[in-house]
Amino acid sequence: MADGQDLSIFVRHGSGGVAGMELAVDGMRCAGCMHAIERGLARETGILNARVNLALKRVTVEWREGALRPEAIVASLAALGFKAYPFLPAQEREAAQQEDKQLLRYLGVAGFASMNIMLLSVSVWSGNANDINPVTRDFFHWVSALIALPTAAYAGRPFFESALRALRAGAVNMDVPIMLGIVLALGMSVVVTLNHGEHAYFDGVVMLIFFLLIGRYLDQLMRRRTRDLAGNLAALKAETATRLGADGTSVVVPIAAIAAGDLVLVRPGERVSVDGLVESGSSEIDQSLVTGETAPASVSAGERVHAGTLNLSGALTIRVEAAGAGTLLSEIDRLMAQAVESRSRYVRLSDRAARLYAPVVHATALATFLGWMLFGLAWHQALIIAITVLIITCPCALGLAIPAVQVVSAAALFRRKVMLKQGDALERLAEVDTVVFDKTGTLTLPEPGLSNLAAIAPEVLAAAGGLAAASRHPLARPIAMAAGEPRPLDTVREHHGLGLSAMVDDVEMRLGSVAFCGAEAEAAAASAAYPAASLIAWRHGARCAVFAVDQHLRPDAAASIRDLRALGLDVVILSGDRLEAVAPLAVALGIAEFKAGQRPNEKIAELERLAAAGRRTLMVGDGLNDAPALAKAHASMSPISATQLAQASADIVFLGEELAPVAASLRIARKARRLMVQNLWFAVLYNAVAVPIAIAGFATPLVAAVAMSGSSLVVTLNALRGGRQPATPAREVSA
Repeated sequence: MADGQDLSIFVRHGSGGVAGMELAVDGMRCAGCMHAIERGLARETGILNARVNLALKRVTVEWREGALRPEAIVASLAALGFKAYPFLPAQEREAAQQEDKQLLRYLGVAGFASMNIMLLSVSVWSGNANDINPVTRDFFHWVSALIALPTAAYAGRPFFESALRALRAGAVNMDVPIMLGIVLALGMSVVVTLNHGEHAYFDGVVMLIFFLLIGRYLDQLMRRRTRDLAGNLAALKAETATRLGADGTSVVVPIAAIAAGDLVLVRPGERVSVDGLVESGSSEIDQSLVTGETAPASVSAGERVHAGTLNLSGALTIRVEAAGAGTLLSEIDRLMAQAVESRSRYVRLSDRAARLYAPVVHATALATFLGWMLFGLAWHQALIIAITVLIITCPCALGLAIPAVQVVSAAALFRRKVMLKQGDALERLAEVDTVVFDKTGTLTLPEPGLSNLAAIAPEVLAAAGGLAAASRHPLARPIAMAAGEPRPLDTVREHHGLGLSAMVDDVEMRLGSVAFCGAEAEAAAASAAYPAASLIAWRHGARCAVFAVDQHLRPDAAASIRDLRALGLDVVILSGDRLEAVAPLAVALGIAEFKAGQRPNEKIAELERLAAAGRRTLMVGDGLNDAPALAKAHASMSPISATQLAQASADIVFLGEELAPVAASLRIARKARRLMVQNLWFAVLYNAVAVPIAIAGFATPLVAAVAMSGSSLVVTLNALRGGRQPATPAREVSA
């Protein structure tokens, strides 16, 4: 955002004289940052509410109209140490990429410095055991200082900046004891070097920073969303609409200028921009983004249409019922935001841990210093022991316990064509006991196919394919594909709502509805054989045929359902499709619990019912109507063929046409949870043993740094076990 830009254009004006704005925030990394922002903004006069979404790195601020200008909010965040700007997808992606690159630079500098400074330290350690010349030892210490001091100043910036922001806001986060430990250890090392002492701690400080940066980068890599929810949803929202005047004239106006009762014109190929009733005209609507149903729905006067759907054939005049914020598309957006916020218990737990951990560490270090002073120890010796406590209790092992397992498990998932998008998804996935599937595009392939292809004569398929290739109709596409994508026939005419026709050998050839082609008898037989299929008829003179177009199950759908049951999971289907299409598929897969005709709010309600019954759900879906449910479920997955919004809402995306990645992800997640628990227990036990030793004065900062590094190495090595192939259930092999 350019300096001096008017921010009022980004303000949202609500009812009751309340204004609001959504801001993207750079540098917000932990629960302490979230607490600092919320407390800082709460002190500002005029602000009614400030809600931080740590996962999306955004803050939503509300204030009384006229109480303040939006520029004042940005200035307040700047005073807290955070750069903020109105949410713009492109700008936020660029900022995230810059942050990743900066962390990598810090990590590279710290790693290079660690290697060099350790070579010098090995010489000092060996020399201390063999009466090293004091002049030589001092030389090595000063060279180490020349490496360590600028390295700490540069590579330690993420921790220093985070700690200072928290302190400015009157809060204390996990980075505060880290900053204190680094500064005190460096200061003490300089003092020791000036006094020709034997032990300096430059190597321990640089290694500490290096390992902490590894944890910071891994955590950011796993938790940052790959796509932005609002940006994907915005692509479906029309910015303008064609409004019809009383005299029949039309004018294109912004969607904000459309009011209930207006008449709008939607031409073929345009996306419907409002919710309303069809006043005149007839067409077919692709409403797959709203209902998940790929078969176009025929609409005519008196029928309801929704924003976000696509008009395929005829022009429609629509009487507006809702535009902008009142549409079904906006309701999906609201439900999704609400579902995302329902996961904030993880954020609250992190915030609570950050508030408790740092004060306890500081109090322990201070008590250690004062205690040894009372026992008559010299102040610099007491300070060394206090620094040792700060360093040895550093949450490095705790910080790596989860991210290390996530990275190794994410690599194992990637080898199985699964991409992990949320850092805590593995933990939630491991807790799942119920898998909820959408039907269309999830249990079935994303593109429909011909169910009766074997019964169609090759010459009929070729002829029908020539007509189908001239149409963009979703039901014509499978015929053209089955015919090998032939060249469209010449002189094809389109009959809106009916089908296509062309003259072939002086005889009219038709492709379209059963009535248009006069194929009622053939359609009755096809309907009996394929009750869930959509029928497309073809006629050329006396010859007639009917194509049964239907969604086909993914090739391993039945085997995957068996695999999930072998893992002890219940399986449910929640589909927006009609009952006639869902019931036969559920029977074929042996799924007894299913519901059809589910709208987005009904899917949310069903997931809430399951949650109230104590069940933890994994939602697997691919459509816009699944997006709120994907966000609401305990964990969520989406195929790569899904809409961008569904992919953005899901914790995990899987590739290919098979469902096997669902069961594979659950097995890997369960193993990852075991490793996470082991790592966390190790980190707790490490502190339970190491802290008393440090308080007792049986360790030095150097030993503390080695112990801290060793604890990090242990949890990392344990995490590497997550890359091994998880055990496969016996029934899965036979499937």
